[in-house]
Amino acid sequence: MENNNAVVTWFGEAFHLLHPELQRLHRQGGSMSGKIKLNFGGGLAGYIGKRIAKKLGVPLRAGEHDLRVDIHQHGNNMHWSRCFDGQHTLLSVFEPFGAYPDGYWQETTGPVNLKLTVDILESAWHWRVLGIRVLGLPMPMFLLPHSQAYKKVVDGLYQFHVGFSMPGIGQLFSYEGSLIYEAA
Repeated sequence: MENNNAVVTWFGEAFHLLHPELQRLHRQGGSMSGKIKLNFGGGLAGYIGKRIAKKLGVPLRAGEHDLRVDIHQHGNNMHWSRCFDGQHTLLSVFEPFGAYPDGYWQETTGPVNLKLTVDILESAWHWRVLGIRVLGLPMPMFLLPHSQAYKKVVDGLYQFHVGFSMPGIGQLFSYEGSLIYEAA
């Protein structure tokens, strides 16, 4: 993979602000694998969380799971394939628009398109949702779950967190863990 791919180009001079291992991951692509923990909220929040998880291809059993993430660039897009327990697959395609810090990425996962920007905090990559479309239709943000997603490197391991919550209801579901990187 060439060094000037969509991610490097999108970040421009700010790319060096990311942890060197995050830079390597996004220059070269590769795979990451390890154990993660999946949590669901209680009551109504857990019910809604499991419905969303099912549509995304995330397992419906809380607890420890195996996760493998394959990352590569194709043309101007970044592809992430997440495979839970060797059987549940969640594929996302990220397309860049503009450039950091004012640009954004469009993540397409099935019928859902998220408009995301990136905040770099302490060398970590934090996604921030700017908008959402379902089946091509814009959705009001206040009606939809809030998300928190970040990736960082600690002691050589790729640590991440993805979580969804709703005001007044609480945590719907989240998954997080530390993964080992394997170069492409």
